[in-house]
Amino acid sequence: MARMAGTAARAEALLGLGVVSTTPVAGGDICTATRLRLTDGRGAMIKTRPHAPAGFFPREAEGLQWLAEAGGAKVPTVLAVAEDCLVVDWVEPGKPTPDVAERFGRDLATTHRAGADTFGAVKDGFIGLAPLPNRPLPTWPEFFASRRVMPYVRAAVDRQALTVEQATTIETAMRRIHDLAGPAEPPARIHGDLWSGNLVWGSDGDVWIIDPAAHGGHRETDLAMLSLFGAPHLQRILDAYAEAYPLAEGWHDRLPLHQLHPLLVHAVLFGGTYGARAAAAAQAALSA
Repeated sequence: MARMAGTAARAEALLGLGVVSTTPVAGGDICTATRLRLTDGRGAMIKTRPHAPAGFFPREAEGLQWLAEAGGAKVPTVLAVAEDCLVVDWVEPGKPTPDVAERFGRDLATTHRAGADTFGAVKDGFIGLAPLPNRPLPTWPEFFASRRVMPYVRAAVDRQALTVEQATTIETAMRRIHDLAGPAEPPARIHGDLWSGNLVWGSDGDVWIIDPAAHGGHRETDLAMLSLFGAPHLQRILDAYAEAYPLAEGWHDRLPLHQLHPLLVHAVLFGGTYGARAAAAAQAALSA
């Protein structure tokens, strides 16, 4: 109870409102999430992490706000942020349905269409607890190879999560990135870490996106992440997206290329078979 009392006091100090009750929220191994009931009747959620990396929560808040500005996929409103925590509106969970999935596909297309100034972002960020280099580059192939793949290849080899042979396969794909990337597209406004755990199927009939690694990127990246780890009614999402914002020919064959980054991040953070899966994705991209 002392921890919950401390969490409530922290929220009260940031919001200038009283907290009536606190309830732990299950799930998530990076931050502690707590549901708050406020004295003005609203619900909120506070995320905390002791000794969070500098800028961890501010970058998340900035990403949420930037995605919200697109007017597409629903994003919880940021109520307060500090170096040690983030407070957002509470989203009441509901059940995944085909109709909600279709709406989300169209909304995600709207978010991507909002675009970005460049490939990258003004500030570096995080994906999970891993650092996310965002320094802009003029084209997506350059950005993807230099900011999304090669830093994690080096880190995975250092952690013995990737063999030299596996790294060589990925490096070969990166040398051919301009051939593999498909038709050039302008920077899209992407979530950047869009796996099913970062979708909240709300009781209001919308899908809400959370925990972004937002930046200007390639829109196929978000679709590849959804496809990598699966999502409820995934095909309905993809079909609705493609109807609202048609994809370039061969996009499905390029999914393994875009999946390289999340697989490498998982190899760095968790080890296991993710390094081998990353090398297999690179080989699939080379063979497409």
